[in-house]
Parts: sequence; structure tokens; C-alpha cells
Amino acid sequence: MGDEMKKLNQQILNFEYEQNFKDQDFYVSKSNEYSFKLLNSWPKWDKNFINLIGENFSGKSHLINIFLKNFKGIKISSDKITNKFLMEIKIYENVIIEDLSNKIDENLLFTIINTIEQDNKYLIISSTKPIVDFKFALHDLNSRAKNFLLSAIEKPEDDLMYALILKNLSDRQISIDKKLIDFIIKRISRSYGKISDFIYKIDKISLKRKKPIDFKIIKEALGE
Repeated sequence: MGDEMKKLNQQILNFEYEQNFKDQDFYVSKSNEYSFKLLNSWPKWDKNFINLIGENFSGKSHLINIFLKNFKGIKISSDKITNKFLMEIKIYENVIIEDLSNKIDENLLFTIINTIEQDNKYLIISSTKPIVDFKFALHDLNSRAKNFLLSAIEKPEDDLMYALILKNLSDRQISIDKKLIDFIIKRISRSYGKISDFIYKIDKISLKRKKPIDFKIIKEALGE
């Protein structure tokens, strides 16, 4: 599996595991291809406002870091936005707000959107659900939310699940046979979060027992 491992290590997405963000670490599949191509096609967008949607661990932050590496900009978590941030964005063409939540200061968000529109800048907001589904208390903000181009990362298909599992295990120096990965894919939920939980559990079990991964360990990690 040496050549296969090398190939995957060059292109596989790494979900929130501590590593450097590099373009080649992102594994492009049907589930994330639209979002990947959209962000990399900047500034040739149909709208200046993008809402990047995906469940936790789906790769939103990774895509955003690739975007910032290529095109520069400023990013902030939605719950950390202050009046100071309104001043900071003036020198940037690209503004990114990560992890949109109901805790966000709606007036500040509304001001940011208006500022970006007036100055013809670009805004990316990432969230686990579409911005149009947030039902803000500020009526005008709900109207603005309708102006975003939605870009959703869908649930992972088999090839992405295979890549995620292999890459994250190899990052932890855990070797695993292909037939075992196929066994995992058939039994695990098609969810980035479930894959992340599984990787954590199998890593913990592997470190504790200090033995190669086998069907018994996999079944334990899967909760079977």
C-alpha cells in the first residue's frame, strides 16, 4: 500500500487534525467539489457573498485556510466580532466569518454585510446550516441573508470516507489493511463527525493495547 499511501497523503482532506494546511491535503470528491472549485475561482463569483455550509469536521475551515493562502484576507469566529473588527476589515478585500451562530451580534453582522456591499468586497460565512435558516431577530438581516450564494459540502461518499480514514490513521502512525477500511465504511454512519469519533476511539484503543488494528478492535471502536 506504499504508493497508494503516498498518493493519498498528497491530496487527502484532513479534518481539524493538527497539521499544516496545504492545498494537496484536501481530497476533492463529489461531496465537496463544488465548494472547492467555487472558492478557488475567486473573484469570478456570481455574488460577492458566499455561505459555505457543512457539518462539523466536513472541511470548511480547511477550505477557508486554502482560500486565505491563495487570495489573502481576514477571518474571525462569529462570536468574537466586535466594533474593532469593523475597523480592521477596511484594508482587506476578503472577509471571512467562521462558525455562524445565533450568538452573533446581529447589528454588527448587518453593518459588515453593508460595508462589504458598498465597498464591493467579498464575504464568506461558514455555518452548519444555511444562513437563510437562522431566523434573525433583525428583519433587515434576514433580507440580506437571501443574497448569499449557498455552497454546501454534502455527506461523504465511499471514496472520501476511505481517504479520511486512511489519512487520519496514517497521520497517527496507525497502519491498517484495505479490507479493514472497507469493513469500517460499510458499518459507520455517513457523517464527518462519526468518522472523527471513530478515529479518536481507535487511536485511543490502539495506544492502550499497543497492537495492530484488527476486526476486534474495529468492532469495539464502532461500538459493536
